Amino acid sequence: MFNSVRGAGTRFSTRNIVTKPSDFGQPIFKSHPHLVRQNDLTPGIPASDYEQRRRNLMDSLPDRSVVVSVATPMKYMSGNIFYKYRPASDLWYLTGFEEPNSAVILEKVSSSRGYKMTLFCAGKDSAKEKWDGASTSFSAAKEIFEADDTLSINAFSSRLKSLLPQSSNIYVDLPETSTKGSLRSRPKSILKFLSGSSNTEYDNIMESISSSIRRPLAPQLAKWRAIKSKAEQQVMRDAAEISARAHAKTMRYAQPGFSEAALAAHFEYLCALGGSQRPAYVPVVASGANALILHYTHNNHIVGPDELVLMDAGCEYNGYASDITRTFPASGTFSPAQRELYSVVLFAQKELIKLCSEESRMSLQDLHRKSCDIMREELNQIGFKLGREADLERVLYPHYLSHPIGIDLHESAHVDRSAPLKEGMVITIEPGIYVPPTANFPKHFHNIGIRIEDDILIGEEHPIILSVSAPKEIVDIEGACQGSLGLEPY
Repeated sequence: MFNSVRGAGTRFSTRNIVTKPSDFGQPIFKSHPHLVRQNDLTPGIPASDYEQRRRNLMDSLPDRSVVVSVATPMKYMSGNIFYKYRPASDLWYLTGFEEPNSAVILEKVSSSRGYKMTLFCAGKDSAKEKWDGASTSFSAAKEIFEADDTLSINAFSSRLKSLLPQSSNIYVDLPETSTKGSLRSRPKSILKFLSGSSNTEYDNIMESISSSIRRPLAPQLAKWRAIKSKAEQQVMRDAAEISARAHAKTMRYAQPGFSEAALAAHFEYLCALGGSQRPAYVPVVASGANALILHYTHNNHIVGPDELVLMDAGCEYNGYASDITRTFPASGTFSPAQRELYSVVLFAQKELIKLCSEESRMSLQDLHRKSCDIMREELNQIGFKLGREADLERVLYPHYLSHPIGIDLHESAHVDRSAPLKEGMVITIEPGIYVPPTANFPKHFHNIGIRIEDDILIGEEHPIILSVSAPKEIVDIEGACQGSLGLEPY
């Protein structure tokens, strides 16, 4: 049986005959054996991982606790023109279920499993499926996702309310909205996120949960999501490899006179061809002085002949993000000033990566402070005159060194930056220098922006660079740009 995961442009064995269209709302082994292996629930992640995640969470909570996680709503670009759907991260982490209009309730009970799982979904709707494709039936959802019970999403509100009297804690988070702030500043009804309902019964569901038993779910899940299983580590290796190769090939593709947008499009094309489902974020392709804008995403200028291109881009693959930045010369050769400044950032990044192990006992905050010390010392050696004033961190290096990465690009919201790194974490290491055209900095470095970023798996004794295939040594970058590494642009 041929089940290996391959790029989207690869031909597959025809020995596996499947029925089209699929009868399920997402790929499973039965419908997509070229994407999902026999024991996996989602591509690369076995069903046993999802079971372990739920057990870890529920075992850590007090008796009679209830966990509630809901799907994100479908998002629309304009009118009824929708964006490609992405599942809510926490719901997907706990269940693997990828359809909108869904939710899960986990109850801590004294069974051999330790919890009861009720999955809510839309079920089959032949009229809707004529337009949107299959959804998973209740019976199939129960079997595939190993739920104790599967109910219509319309039963979610009444089911949750029935559990309130006997529950000690209700752990729940609403999906993020554009409005920050307290619960009262968000839409009141969980079901509004699921189906747009405005029924008064639904409007009052959150208010019916006493504040004395309501607890945020995200902080509880964050500590489990921070440590990646072996299966997660492999998926993240694959995501980083797809993005790293796309970086290398985009270096070969790039030329002075090309638009930044063309480089972004080329990168995204290569990632999609490699099997990526979507970009992990809007890519930054900043040529010349545009690199001084940290989140430059307009990507609408023409690349000049003597400019550096800072490209911060990564794909999402099978539910996990990658995040890589490379800076390369459009002409294929670094100028002396570009080479000198690049060497400072590269030296700092390599020194910091060496410290990314559990054995080092370093925290994210320790690493950031170390990055500032290294960069200050190295910059002063090439003509900068930096003391302990704020020029380095306020102007030249205004962003943080690192962030955790996984299902979400930034998994920082509930992470203690002062806590030591643990084996199995995945973080970025991304020092950068951005020199504005002001008299207090050496003129030959003006308007140069350089950032180098890799995805790092924390090992017990040594770090593992997941994005190692993206060239970053000067000789390798120039070789990639000039074609001497044997790389082709496609």
